Amino acid sequence: MSGIAATQTTLTISSKNYSSWSLRGWLLLKLSGLAFTEIKVDPDDAKARDELLLRTSSIRVPCLRHDGVEVWDTLAIAEYLNELRPRAQMLPKDRAARARCRSISGEMHSGFEALRSSLPMNLRAHRPGFVVWSAARADIEHICAIWRDCLQTWGGPWLFGERRSVADAMYAPVATRFLTYDVKLDDACALYVAHTLATPDMAEWKAAALTEADELPDLEVEF
Repeated sequence: MSGIAATQTTLTISSKNYSSWSLRGWLLLKLSGLAFTEIKVDPDDAKARDELLLRTSSIRVPCLRHDGVEVWDTLAIAEYLNELRPRAQMLPKDRAARARCRSISGEMHSGFEALRSSLPMNLRAHRPGFVVWSAARADIEHICAIWRDCLQTWGGPWLFGERRSVADAMYAPVATRFLTYDVKLDDACALYVAHTLATPDMAEWKAAALTEADELPDLEVEF
């Protein structure tokens, strides 16, 4: 990246099929409306594979570079873009809603380890009848409770009303997991998943993911 002009906005990502963190960072940039160029990490990059396989405690992809600033944590990226592009309203206007948005985004950022390890993101796969173990089931139930509460409180169709927020970007990879692993949902959560996956941004990301040649056998295993 040394040859890139400081004023050019770039986002370094890894696999579009497997990387939930890359998807979050990419959606945050789309949400901000800031034009950017993608830089794809080599699929054979050892550090990138360690991140995808949850073998490292430090996640440095996606990485945003803008105006000489480098930001690599998704919540940090969200806050940076919110400051840079306030008109995008990436966080809700209402103080209570904004606090909840930050809270549930942080929870997604740091929690739900059983879901991450048992149901890794894989957009090319579809596993009907997939058996979800109890720990991951508890994560799923908690996520659905978060969604139902937000949808009921703020009226949908997004978690905080009529506009997509940082929280919707943070939970979008979960929506893909629920589809991949045939997770049964109540009507409200199923509608939210469908609404999330039907956006042009998600369609664009998935179309690119389906064309990727790289495959990680550890993430293709039938658990």
